[in-house]
Amino acid sequence: MTASTIAALLAAGAADRPAIRAPERPSLSYAGLRALAERTVAGLNGIGIGRGDRVAIVLPNGPEMAAAFVAIACGATTAPLNPAYKDEEFEFYLTDLKAKALIALQGWETPARAVAQRLGVPVVELVPGETAGDFSLSGGSKGSTAQPGQAGPDDVALVLHTSGTTARPKIVPLTHTNVTASAGNIARTLRLGQDDACLNVMPLFHIHGLMAATLASLAGGGAVICTPGFNALRFFALLDAERPSWYTAVPTMHQTILARAERNAEIIARAPLRFIRSSSASLPAQAMKDLSTVFSAPVIESYGMTEASHQMCSNPLPPGAQKPGIVGLPAGPEVAIMDDDGDLLPQGSIGEVVIRGPNVTKGYEANPEANAKAFTKGWFRTGDQGMFDRDGYLMLTGRLKELIKRGGEQVSPLEVDGVLSEHPAVAQALTFGIPHPMLGEEVGAAVVLREGMTVTDRELRDFAAKHLADFKVPRKVIFLDEIPKGATGKLMRIGLAEKLGITA
Repeated sequence: MTASTIAALLAAGAADRPAIRAPERPSLSYAGLRALAERTVAGLNGIGIGRGDRVAIVLPNGPEMAAAFVAIACGATTAPLNPAYKDEEFEFYLTDLKAKALIALQGWETPARAVAQRLGVPVVELVPGETAGDFSLSGGSKGSTAQPGQAGPDDVALVLHTSGTTARPKIVPLTHTNVTASAGNIARTLRLGQDDACLNVMPLFHIHGLMAATLASLAGGGAVICTPGFNALRFFALLDAERPSWYTAVPTMHQTILARAERNAEIIARAPLRFIRSSSASLPAQAMKDLSTVFSAPVIESYGMTEASHQMCSNPLPPGAQKPGIVGLPAGPEVAIMDDDGDLLPQGSIGEVVIRGPNVTKGYEANPEANAKAFTKGWFRTGDQGMFDRDGYLMLTGRLKELIKRGGEQVSPLEVDGVLSEHPAVAQALTFGIPHPMLGEEVGAAVVLREGMTVTDRELRDFAAKHLADFKVPRKVIFLDEIPKGATGKLMRIGLAEKLGITA
């Protein structure tokens, strides 16, 4: 039975087992984390913050950030923000969220402090303790709240903004029911138990790090090992020192790890992983095969999004089959394929991926227009196009808004990425649309080569032409040292041509 609040989820962990770990610090046990949550909720209630009140959290990645998310959510609504935001971004988010307080690390410089003071938002200092994740809060004025105490299943635990490409970001409220259902789904999919420990390299202002690494680990009674974030140079040293049983990351991180794996073969051999998880973007089939071979561990690709509190589908652990380039079986919510008229389609048909279930948000905040578009007959429309194969695994064919419309033809960037990634000289490929006066869009590709390897754009295009219809072959291939990424490590497809100054 899945817990329906974060407090209930924490209550199931064995008192003396580690819940939050960090390099070179004593770990915080489940008993310690439960006590921290109780103290934090009482402290927030004492400064007039209770259930439903929004607390913006601006902290560096690490054990305090993980613990603050969990503890504050037990009695208020958390709103983790990217610490790299600039002044005007903090102003937008703090205003849009109607934040009741800002939590910032004591002695840590962030423009969020000045913005909060300007907006009249109280700044509460987080003071770290000796133990990983332990902290106390100081600051704020004495006050009382109409809704004190522990949050209930329908209270909002977490609010995140969608990563809008062009439109204003939308607020996604996720209740305790939503997030605990998702954490339980992930823990069951990965068969997480109290002996498991996840090495977290994901940012903790992102749904992937918050849910898959942190809350799912706690739902399984295991530990999350909190690092300062992803650092390719430190990854293998952490693997050696901390001996996690798994880690979860986005494809760009996995590919960076792969590039350094050969020179760290001894560490890989002595620090074996039970499995590796990938999510938040499509993992090229070749990268999945290479990771599995190099680490001698199954690679579990999952499909997630903020509005579903992260996980929707996942490849299963062995003895189930892991299919490269395919996001797996429904793993939590119901998943179906819908046509433009709102009718569900049979297996093998291509259409929009739709979901419904306890982990899915009930709707965007104060945005009736977006909700009218997002929900059809009780199903949430993901904006992804895909189909189910004969084994019931979901294959994504692309984001609907990222599909390249060339003349009368539609090109799936994911398909072209997959083909280009098969070339032995290619480390990473990202296909994108280039505006074209006659065709609407033309196909372009940005490519990062493997260390010490060379290939010409002509050779790559000839290689692609052997596997793709002519209209799908990139007309322009550009070589980069690094493909531009968003704050969460996701590659940015939309607007890439403009960013790189490329015209058809």
